[in-house]
Amino acid sequence: MMSPKRPALVALADGTVFEGHCVAGDGEVFGEMVFNTSMTGYQEILTDPSYAGQMVTMTYPHIGNYGVTPEDNESSQPHVRAFIMKQCCHRPSNQRATGGLIEYLEEHGVIGVEGIDTRQLTRHVRTEGAMKAAVSTTETEADALIERARSWEGLEGKDLAKEVTCADTYVVESQTQQRAHVVAFDFGMKRSIVRKLSEAGCRVTVVPAATTAEEALAHEPDGIFLSNGPGDPRPLDYAIETTKKLIATANLPMFGICLGHEILGLAFGAEIYKLKFGHRGANQPIKEHASQRILITSENHGWGVRSESLPPMLEITRNNLNDGCVEGFQHRDRPIFSIQCHPEASPGPHDSDHLFGYFAELMQRHTA
Repeated sequence: MMSPKRPALVALADGTVFEGHCVAGDGEVFGEMVFNTSMTGYQEILTDPSYAGQMVTMTYPHIGNYGVTPEDNESSQPHVRAFIMKQCCHRPSNQRATGGLIEYLEEHGVIGVEGIDTRQLTRHVRTEGAMKAAVSTTETEADALIERARSWEGLEGKDLAKEVTCADTYVVESQTQQRAHVVAFDFGMKRSIVRKLSEAGCRVTVVPAATTAEEALAHEPDGIFLSNGPGDPRPLDYAIETTKKLIATANLPMFGICLGHEILGLAFGAEIYKLKFGHRGANQPIKEHASQRILITSENHGWGVRSESLPPMLEITRNNLNDGCVEGFQHRDRPIFSIQCHPEASPGPHDSDHLFGYFAELMQRHTA
């Protein structure tokens, strides 16, 4: 027998309020309200460390129908502060499932809300931008919750990478004949990225976000990888300085994804700006200039590299076709490149999957 529905309020800092009911968790949480356009992959989204500090609303109306399974986790726990749905499936059906989404959210203390018009909420965020928000199962006065959402400190200027990085260095061996050894900085790295590097023939030494250049080079890598991660890249002074030092002193191939792309841009002196509502979903169209192909990609970021601020030694390799955002750049003379999208695409299309093999090839050629 299903438990009675509990009322829940979703309040945005601009005064907009949505009423729904809680299917998991309890209490009151604050975060940045964003939306994701993926039709599947809710478990990967929940456990992606890049969502630390955020509340996610799913545009697809029916969520949870295939349950959850440990193999799909991108980290050890969910990082989303609240999960907003039109309708949550209470009876999932999937031979891989080990449990249901509601039970999973309950287990990890994540507030799950359904009964919200998520398309209306998404259109509002698209129009007004990602903003501070509060979700509560205990507050019944909308005005009071709006005021608390407005007074929340927000995510700008906050270092979230240190909250989600690994505690200690660890090594993942290559799944094929080893082609190269890469040191991967974990700023909130998804497990599927490590798996893709391993599948491409890389022995991966994963190091915490605050690892110094000297400590990284002591592992004698063939290349450096800068991972995805949450939030504003500008407060990560230690990572930016380490990347600068690696560029200046280590003649090694380097590859950055998402937050790593932004850190690499900052290390080269480029400027970063906050996107109005970000790119989050599995259907972002980008143009790859070298091939003239249009690729459909998976993305999750709220910040971008300002194109006109890139120094002359860097050339833009990809642009987002929706808003022109820089989706990738490379050094004109050295094997250093980055992309804003997620080539591991969990969830999402595999149009950019080849970049892991390309990175392994760069390192292999560099050591030959």
